[in-house]
Amino acid sequence: MAGLNLKNPEYYLNRELSWLSFDERILGEAKDKTIPLFERLKFLSIVSSNLDEFYMVRVASLKDMVDAGYTKKDIAGMTPKQQLAAISVKTHELVNSQYSTYNRSLIPALSEVGLTVVRSHEELSEEEGAFVDEYFEENIYPVLTPMAVDSSRPFPLIRNKSLNIGALVKRKSKGKDGAKAETEFATVQVPGVLNRIVNLPSEDGKKIIFLEEVIERNISKLFLNYDVICASPFRIMRNADLSIDEDEAEDLLKEIEKQVKRRQWGKAIRLEVQDTIPKKLLKILVEELQIEEEDIFKIDGTVDLTVFMKVYGLEGFDEYKTPKFSPIPVLDIDPDEDIFASIRKKDILMHHPYESFEPVVNFIKEAARDKDVLAIKQTLYRVSGNSPIIAALAEAAENGKQVSVLVELKARFDEENNIVWAKKLEKAGCHVIYGLVGLKTHSKITLVVRREEDGIRRYVHLATGNYNDATAKLYTDLGLFTCNEAIGEDATAVFNMLSGYSEPEGWNKLSLAPLWMKDKFLALIGREKEHAVNGEEGRIIAKMNSLCDQDVIMALYEASNAGVKIDLIVRGICCLKTGIPGVSDNITVHSIVGNYLEHSRIYYFRNGGNEEFYLSSADWMPRNLERRVEILFPVEAPELTERLRHILDAELKDNLKAYFLQPDGSYAKLDKRGKVLFGSQDAFCREALEKFEAAKKDVKNTRVFVPETNPGK
Repeated sequence: MAGLNLKNPEYYLNRELSWLSFDERILGEAKDKTIPLFERLKFLSIVSSNLDEFYMVRVASLKDMVDAGYTKKDIAGMTPKQQLAAISVKTHELVNSQYSTYNRSLIPALSEVGLTVVRSHEELSEEEGAFVDEYFEENIYPVLTPMAVDSSRPFPLIRNKSLNIGALVKRKSKGKDGAKAETEFATVQVPGVLNRIVNLPSEDGKKIIFLEEVIERNISKLFLNYDVICASPFRIMRNADLSIDEDEAEDLLKEIEKQVKRRQWGKAIRLEVQDTIPKKLLKILVEELQIEEEDIFKIDGTVDLTVFMKVYGLEGFDEYKTPKFSPIPVLDIDPDEDIFASIRKKDILMHHPYESFEPVVNFIKEAARDKDVLAIKQTLYRVSGNSPIIAALAEAAENGKQVSVLVELKARFDEENNIVWAKKLEKAGCHVIYGLVGLKTHSKITLVVRREEDGIRRYVHLATGNYNDATAKLYTDLGLFTCNEAIGEDATAVFNMLSGYSEPEGWNKLSLAPLWMKDKFLALIGREKEHAVNGEEGRIIAKMNSLCDQDVIMALYEASNAGVKIDLIVRGICCLKTGIPGVSDNITVHSIVGNYLEHSRIYYFRNGGNEEFYLSSADWMPRNLERRVEILFPVEAPELTERLRHILDAELKDNLKAYFLQPDGSYAKLDKRGKVLFGSQDAFCREALEKFEAAKKDVKNTRVFVPETNPGK
């Protein structure tokens, strides 16, 4: 590679634009007419949800950089100001495409299957109008709080992500001096506590109208002494990136509680309005909210399409949805014995959501009640709203176990939830650690210390995903149960490091970020390069959520140039470019967008035939490798490595849901004409069912199926 500058910005894609390319791929699923109609609605909604987070975090951060005069270029050679300009163009194109799909394809298709979405209250019949007026009086009016703006009432604080209706009103009576009444601004928030979907009486199919349309129709009832000149819905996005000085914060929990509340009132950075909004009303919003022109989105349709996730949940349309798949039991766990006995027999690999997450929950539950369990230690990043794991940990502490839990308070948008759980765990008697200063603890690990006949034994669960029983049904992740002594020793060292100042001199099996993991990855990639240089086959397969670490990308470029064949399965952001002659012409990038969110991280290195497989909580991103506590762990049992090989092979074979990164930075699906279509997620569902049915025929395993109901339905 002599003479090549691997830091050349032309060799990299901008991170933010790559994120938006991922949203384009999701929108591609909403456009795909081979997908069940209501699944397309779901993808349409996900695009809006993703854009919300993108603006609240990524755009907000770039705007802060511009305001601070920061001009340093990213790895693709773009300054923050240039990135914002490019983002504005791409997001407007994306939103226009999204609403074109909504108006021209999805709304007519819904009508054809018996669901009519009334887009404007002006479309209502006389009978329907009477119905919604009565519904407004009885169910909506008592909840609303109209806010007028005049000399004594300043412009109200509009909450982040809230849907509102702005109006121009004029007092009916003249002033005391007979002067003509001035036009004034008023607004009312569409209450989030009410269902946004209002069902209309209909004899032919189902008919719905959205709550904001009902309020807009009746808005004059909120301003009785005024004439309502016009009204239109609007929604704003605010800077939601928390700014916390952990070194100065005396109490991290209280500081984060305070900052989370401020998130609602951060600087407005995006305004969504209907394209029919009167110019005068828009001008007031823009001036008061201090919105820049490029951050105004004038849309043709319903403001905030995340509502279609609720439309997806409407009953009566199951034939237009993908049939639900219920995870099968983990067949390596015998229900006739405690879970520890099953783990002692062999390491157990679980592939969620195809296999149940219940064993992970039961692992904590059994440990909480087992008289021989002495201690439970766990890291928690995101948990569900009514987490059975939290309840089990609390029960363990109440039963006298030593329970240590690291709750990551800085898990973005889960801060409030995690604060609630942290307080509950403390109250139950658990030792709660609130993360580490300057780092997020993103690793997923549980250690159970148990007294047995032959001494103390350590049981460990390691995973690529969170301890969240809800998302475990929606995300593809991998988890490992083991009582391997070397991993047990490492797990103890991990928790000693997290809870105190103990830093081990070396590790048996695990590699941790931010101190050791990046060097480990660079060494593994470098080793494949050396194999290729020496005339051997070099091979890397890596599956992750995002790839944007420049050092890792440069190492991959060097390996590719040496002849290493590299296949990357990257769901979202990818800053690496493919097809650069002499740099990346041995690299392919696949992105699978399917019914489940691809969340697992799998890393394979051929190593001259002595193959190595690793699982991790970490992506190849600077934040994961340098600013978070992450764990990389090997999977060594031949039976389990074969399973991982099969997963990777199936995903590389996918030509149904996979998009492929092109040399120009765009993504495209393969031409399906004349090909046998293969979807990896569908295949994993089929294989799980076949495995389940085969096991049922084995009389010895009859009891295995007791805990589960209707698997695979």
